[in-house]
Amino acid sequence: MLQQTTVATVGPYYEAFLARWPTVEALAAAGLDAVLHGWQGLGYYARARNLHRCAQAIVALHGGRFPDDEATLRTLPGVGRYTAAAIAAIAFDRAATVVDGNVERVIARLRAVETPLPAAKPILHDLAAALTPAARPGDFAQAMMDLGATVCTVRNPRCALCPWHDACRGRTAGIAEELPRRTEKGERPQRYGIAFWTIRADGAVLLRRRPESGLLGAMTEVPSTTWREGRWTDAEALREAPCAADWRPLKGVVRHVFTHFALELRVLVANVRSVRRGAGFWCPIDRLGDHALPTVMKKVIRHALVEGASGQRAATPLLDDA
Repeated sequence: MLQQTTVATVGPYYEAFLARWPTVEALAAAGLDAVLHGWQGLGYYARARNLHRCAQAIVALHGGRFPDDEATLRTLPGVGRYTAAAIAAIAFDRAATVVDGNVERVIARLRAVETPLPAAKPILHDLAAALTPAARPGDFAQAMMDLGATVCTVRNPRCALCPWHDACRGRTAGIAEELPRRTEKGERPQRYGIAFWTIRADGAVLLRRRPESGLLGAMTEVPSTTWREGRWTDAEALREAPCAADWRPLKGVVRHVFTHFALELRVLVANVRSVRRGAGFWCPIDRLGDHALPTVMKKVIRHALVEGASGQRAATPLLDDA
């Protein structure tokens, strides 16, 4: 949970998660939908899917016990170089080099590494490995991460408090706060889509489950077109609608920013009797909270409800963009 998310945010989720699934066996036996629902709000949902798969692998292949060496840990779903080293060092006191973003920053400044990230990653790992002691590697790993989080911070590092104050080459050269350098990112691409807010006579709305692989895998969504670089014409969008109906556009758009692209969704609404087979499943409006809905879909739902999900406040009937 702490990958990509702050301690302050994680705390309540962690406690609730352990209360619900106190053992690796309990997590392995849980349904993926339930795990994703418990993860709502933390983002980067591939972590939840991998955590679930990892628990199942540990139960099936390792008798419910975590492996204690880096090489075997890295065979588990979702466990990469950093996570394997962290588990080996902190949980099992194995000599392993733990390098997260905080450690990268400390090492880049300590050794004045000016190669920009991500190209600098192997250099920083090797330099960190040279410092990692054989004794108490877990304590050392946590000390390094805490040093980066509380003293050697991204901005305004508290160099006077640092135990490596005199040895820090970046500080001596006057470039500490500039490190680590980063390769400039290109402009975030913009993608577009159309979401279909589909209402049955009893007030239920149509939802569907995303494929397990890929972005927002296995999460629940309001049916939509694919998300692409070019804007959709109405004629194109209706070919991907869950059924033929009198689709009406709602005012405004829904915007959401993912790590690698920005998304803009228009929302179309229709009252229908039925949808094509396989289009999704019906959900009573008061049971939406039972499903693992990503933030972007919560935005779509709020927009649909505020702008007139029943059609009263919807705009005029669809006219093709042409």
